[in-house]
Amino acid sequence: MKPVLPGRPLRWPAHALRRSVAWVRGWVRSAPGTHIWLLIIGITSLVVASASEGLGQFLLHRTSSNIHELNEHPLPSLLISGFWIERPESFLLYVVMFELLHANVERWLGTWRWLLIVGAAHCAATLASQELVLLAIEGHRLPRSMTHVVDIGVSYGLAAAAGVLTYRLRPPWCYGWLIGVLLFFGVPLLTGATFTDFGHAVSLVLGLVAWPLTPAGREPPYEPGEPAGEGDRAGPADEAGRADEAGPADEAGPADEAGPPGASGARKDAQDR
Repeated sequence: MKPVLPGRPLRWPAHALRRSVAWVRGWVRSAPGTHIWLLIIGITSLVVASASEGLGQFLLHRTSSNIHELNEHPLPSLLISGFWIERPESFLLYVVMFELLHANVERWLGTWRWLLIVGAAHCAATLASQELVLLAIEGHRLPRSMTHVVDIGVSYGLAAAAGVLTYRLRPPWCYGWLIGVLLFFGVPLLTGATFTDFGHAVSLVLGLVAWPLTPAGREPPYEPGEPAGEGDRAGPADEAGRADEAGPADEAGPADEAGPPGASGARKDAQDR
């Protein structure tokens, strides 16, 4: 029986682990706003999950952007409501959606353009949906207790990111994505819509009209009469200019190869001697 020689220790698990950690670190750094937002939502979700039922309900109502809070604290309620979720057990689902939507949009647009679109959509959708609630209360279609309804979450920003992501995809995938998001947000709006469904629709529209802020919207228009890459090809004038720069001195003539006059005769005399 042949002895078993000791081989080199397997290094691929450690190498793969280092590469995975480096990839995750690079991904997080490429979308800092998304992951800072996720971190804050994780902290607030832990607070709600660890609080008593009464304290949890108090926090959710106090941080909501409902009619009462918008009248009392308009700016804080608009901002703070985007960092809380009503059900902490759904945090992992939001992590997946943030990575699929927000992270990709932020990496594509940059943090500031992404934040502008998502923040504007969150504020506009919140104000529009609560205005709808106010009109329903004044028309006696909703009770006055709806002025204290819990209105928190990050779904308005996700809807806006889903709209912007349409321009990131290439045909024909972008058409399928657009049809999917229109059905996802449009069907609830047309079948027994709530004020939240109305806010989702507003956010989606704002995300779709943000096309001028995308790299595709900032590209100069293509002119059909101008062939692509025309400026890269050298024309006759450029070739003539290069010939003028070369000058006659660069062209070797027969006289240069033969040498100066009388040189051949001198060599012949030397050979005769």
